[in-house]
Amino acid sequence: MLVHLAGLDDGSPGVFDLRTSHAGVAAHSMLSPFGLERAPMQDIATDGHGTGALDADATLAVPVPDEVRVTERPAKRAVFRTDECGPKRRETPHLHAPLPLTGKARATLTVLTGLHAGQLMPVDGAPVTIGRAADADLVVDDAGVSRHHARITHLTAGGFCVEDLESTNGTYVGAARVGVAVLHRDDLLQLGPNLRIRFAIIDSDEESLQRQLYESSVRDPLTHAYNRRYLVERLVADIARERRADGDVAILMIDVDALKTVNDCFGHLAGDRALCSVAGRILRALRVEDVLARYGGDEFVVLAAGTDRADAGHLAERIRRAVEGLQLGAGGREVRITTSIGVASLTELSASDEPVTTLLAIADARMYGAKASGKNRVCTTSASPAASSPLYR
Repeated sequence: MLVHLAGLDDGSPGVFDLRTSHAGVAAHSMLSPFGLERAPMQDIATDGHGTGALDADATLAVPVPDEVRVTERPAKRAVFRTDECGPKRRETPHLHAPLPLTGKARATLTVLTGLHAGQLMPVDGAPVTIGRAADADLVVDDAGVSRHHARITHLTAGGFCVEDLESTNGTYVGAARVGVAVLHRDDLLQLGPNLRIRFAIIDSDEESLQRQLYESSVRDPLTHAYNRRYLVERLVADIARERRADGDVAILMIDVDALKTVNDCFGHLAGDRALCSVAGRILRALRVEDVLARYGGDEFVVLAAGTDRADAGHLAERIRRAVEGLQLGAGGREVRITTSIGVASLTELSASDEPVTTLLAIADARMYGAKASGKNRVCTTSASPAASSPLYR
């Protein structure tokens, strides 16, 4: 029996000749495609199930059983003809691809834990202060971090250093607590017991990727408002901070009244456009410190830290008026977009209430109360909003 093998020393396919001796031991030889015998192969015993042979390179060649069908000639390689099967293949052009310049790389801080995990902060010429204070360059919401905890400074001789600003819980580089220390690429900083920040030197492409990954993790892809997960985490942090300062936190639950009508009349693409327009108008009515998040399909939530219920009611009315003037029209038909808003504040809760879920539940119930009272209204109490009041009109 002849077995065709590929990959001989000279690159040509060979033929494996199985010839059984009288003693039942196979004698083997390698034949070239032209019938010329190659180096002899030495018979060896395998594991009792047959025999094998070693060629000149000591590669084990196992005999093929008789019941296995073996071709007598090597199969011809299929040839792809461009003139018969389609257009000719185009060669990949040689393009100039310069290596990125090292001058484009810069130092960055990446928050690894906490509410802002994934946030990236560039460290340029000016020092970067990290802490809980509103005037810090990198503001972090962590109870174990001081208001002005640490500073990252660019040294005149080159390189960067971290300086602890007499923090309560200390600044660490790796496992060592430091006062002032020179930073190296990929150093891990720890501020207090929980917050971890990585110092790195990255190029512009990696920096852009890191920013995109962070934004996609906290933003709604349609409206670009914050997503629900970020809202809940931010609400937890703001409640803890305001309770320490004896402050207040307000929640505004906003429902787009006419979204179903827009979808039915103009299609869901028009509904998506209406949601984006509503989000844009809400953002223009907010303060810089307020947070807008998409809570559900047609619901938004505004988180207003440091705001009591009365001020939150005025903020809700400002949002309602901003959205009220929005109209969507096509094919001779127009739909007026309005919102119904429910307001709740932290001071309404008792000490035994779970603050996050209770605040959201109260605001949601009042939002449905505003819708039941005729829509396009604001409700700040458990009772139905008064239609005669300018605030709730």
